[in-house]
Amino acid sequence: MARITCTITEVEIENDNGRLVDGVEATCSQCRNTGQAYGTHDGSRTRALMVMKESCPRKGAKNFYVEG
Repeated sequence: MARITCTITEVEIENDNGRLVDGVEATCSQCRNTGQAYGTHDGSRTRALMVMKESCPRKGAKNFYVEG
């Protein structure tokens, strides 16, 4: 399992009601894939990494994504 560093940035995300809310976006350092989550706390950062992993274009990759 490869350990992949990702950048986390604070962004505004449109929610289901069409309003902009604070959130975070994780970006993979290798393939530039992204994942977003509402909120800016530690749980949101972890969620953004998980969303990014689930949407990885390299299907079957067993990477471990970390903020770095």
